[in-house]
Amino acid sequence: MAATTTVEDLPGDVLACALRRLDGPSLAAASCATAGLRALAADPETWRALCLSRWPSLAAAQQRRCILSAGAVSPRRLFADAFPFPCPDAAAPLDGDERRLPGELVSAVDVYCRGAAVVSRVVETSTSSSWFLASPFCVDAVECKNPVPAPSVSPAELELSWIVVDPASGRAVNVSSRQAVAVDRHWYTGDTLVRYAVVLGGCKFEATVSCSQETGQLTEVSLAVEDADGAAVSGEGCLRLLTAAMAGTRKGGENQEEEAKRRYDDFVRRKRGRKESKARREVLVDLCCSAVSAVAVISFLAAVVLR
Repeated sequence: MAATTTVEDLPGDVLACALRRLDGPSLAAASCATAGLRALAADPETWRALCLSRWPSLAAAQQRRCILSAGAVSPRRLFADAFPFPCPDAAAPLDGDERRLPGELVSAVDVYCRGAAVVSRVVETSTSSSWFLASPFCVDAVECKNPVPAPSVSPAELELSWIVVDPASGRAVNVSSRQAVAVDRHWYTGDTLVRYAVVLGGCKFEATVSCSQETGQLTEVSLAVEDADGAAVSGEGCLRLLTAAMAGTRKGGENQEEEAKRRYDDFVRRKRGRKESKARREVLVDLCCSAVSAVAVISFLAAVVLR
């Protein structure tokens, strides 16, 4: 009877080379096939090359902060944290949660056009100061004073990845929807604003890419967080959300971007409903106050006339 040949009969270096050509989900699936493939797929260099290929900004982060180096952030752990979307409910901090808050955050930001990275930035943010903890959370990857050339495509075609890494714990989370959830124009400058958002713990993490039609440049790439009422979340509140999201579960699947947009639309709709409800309550209070004032005036006049 002829012997059966399997993929594991190939030389180890050939298999390792083949595994390096896979994307992350395929590599993870291959590692579940056999013990031999699992051992080869666990090679840190394979995952490091995969992470650097998908997120070029990590190359600069690796040089500056030893990200993805031995003893720092595990490449496999980073991919497992940053590729799937975080579950929105798992990112809600629990009452009495005493998790250690990060003393520093590293943001790895990549803007893509048709699959190719056109802008890659690394932003290090110190989070231990009282000023940061009390101020509204905001991180700028590209500022107006240092714009970068924009690709000659529709701004809606741009994709964005914004990975937030805690260097101390080695955990990370991607707070961008990758694909745009909304495109509008700035009311004053006329710049196109492309918005990418994920909803975590009842708050909206929104990254905005500003594109100037006159100069053909990306004038701003920034991240901000707001709560369900539209108020800016403080640095401390954002750290608690990020810490819970990093430690929480992830949700994979092929329709992650569509699901992120659905949650964004639902968040905007609920916020609009709360705003309208608040406006109606204020009108009702104003009417009650006016009625009470009118009754008081009429009572006073009647008392004067009938005296």
